[in-house]
Amino acid sequence: MKTAALILAAGSGSRMGTVGNGQNKTTMTIAGKTPLELCAEAFSDADIIAVIVSDNTRQAAERLKARYSNIRVTTGGKTRQESVMRGLECLDEDTDIVHIHDCARCLVSRELIKRAAEAAMCFGSGIAALKCRDTVRNEQTGEPIDRNALIMAQTPQTFDYKKILSAYGLAFEKGYAATDDCAVYMLAGGTPHYVEGELINQKLTYSGDIPLFERLLGERRDTEMETFKMRIGYGEDTHAFEKGRRLILGGVDIPYEMGLLGHSDADVLVHSIMDALLGAAAKGDIGRHFPDSDAAYKGICSLSLLERVNGILKEEGFAVGNIDATVVAQSPKLAPYTELMRENIAAALETDKGNISVKATTSEGMNDEGRKMCITVRCVASIVPTASR
Repeated sequence: MKTAALILAAGSGSRMGTVGNGQNKTTMTIAGKTPLELCAEAFSDADIIAVIVSDNTRQAAERLKARYSNIRVTTGGKTRQESVMRGLECLDEDTDIVHIHDCARCLVSRELIKRAAEAAMCFGSGIAALKCRDTVRNEQTGEPIDRNALIMAQTPQTFDYKKILSAYGLAFEKGYAATDDCAVYMLAGGTPHYVEGELINQKLTYSGDIPLFERLLGERRDTEMETFKMRIGYGEDTHAFEKGRRLILGGVDIPYEMGLLGHSDADVLVHSIMDALLGAAAKGDIGRHFPDSDAAYKGICSLSLLERVNGILKEEGFAVGNIDATVVAQSPKLAPYTELMRENIAAALETDKGNISVKATTSEGMNDEGRKMCITVRCVASIVPTASR
């Protein structure tokens, strides 16, 4: 199934008012993260995340796009209904399931998203809702209203993509204005299927809500830290210089008078990283997995081996946390190449470049590195359980 998520962040937030330097509520920082960031994390497993923005939220969404390869940014309309329609139209035609979610509900959990998706796959829709818990009265007459017949709709509201796209087209054709996506779906004859929402899935609406959200996020972070089992590994590798070979570090072919000696492409930086990651997972070292006695690895690109190491981590239930590597080389100067190295390594490990650090230093003419006989790399890496991502 190909899934997409529409994150609606184009509203004016008039009931909240502006916060700090005229920020929109979806881009304000709460307990260290913005609602937009929190929603992107919650829906990160979707094949496409379409963030629907206004002029006030576009810049924050574009920054987020640099971190997530599956994010698209689309300008919203004058109303929520127009914004949803624009978001639906920007998705791929082969999309199967689409979540429609208000960015202001930034405490949504992956479990609720999964429930909504499963319902949409089975029934065509999966709409988060809670039964009314409180006594409800008519404001004018004071008469009580039977709460047993009431539910409170939340988001995500998740649908078969083609059905909800057609429903929105019909709504615009008839000039029908709806307060949520379920109403549009019902207009086109769809039968809503509800899934149990969550009390914590509140909507950030008024300025007075901010302390509550800060507290809830703080408590959630504390709970996550209790189950967050990060593991650390260390890797170190040295390769000697040899004339007539290419110098490859971090997958970058660096112009130099000598290259490094090795059975593969001798990418000592990547080798150190692989050892650190395998060590963190207690899976031995690269010699165990890719022995230099095996002709299959002769001259092989070390980045392809790093991809295999990433596969080993996945099988063990881990993902890369972060990597900090230091290259010790008297020459050549490596600073011009470190950014590309970071990009290559991040791509191989399917992680953000921001999780990869590559530094270069000299040994001030001392030791074999200082005498330009070799390059040494030392690396520290962390891995985390994939359930914690």
